[in-house]
Amino acid sequence: MKLNQQKVEDAVLAVLWLTLHDECRAWKTIDWATMDQLHKKGYISDPARGAKSVVLTEEGLSTAARLAEEMFT
Repeated sequence: MKLNQQKVEDAVLAVLWLTLHDECRAWKTIDWATMDQLHKKGYISDPARGAKSVVLTEEGLSTAARLAEEMFT
């Protein structure tokens, strides 16, 4: 799958906007509430663990791939 880099950059910028605080600052990580919701839906492993990464489940992988293709190609 060939990604449209401009769409990827637009999506990342939009996610940064979703996590704004102090009017113009954004965390470099994904919002915890959103990560918790993805975990509750069964798409990723528990984000509250001490690891710096999460594991996508089979359902999470297939859903993520479908969304990436819809949004970025």
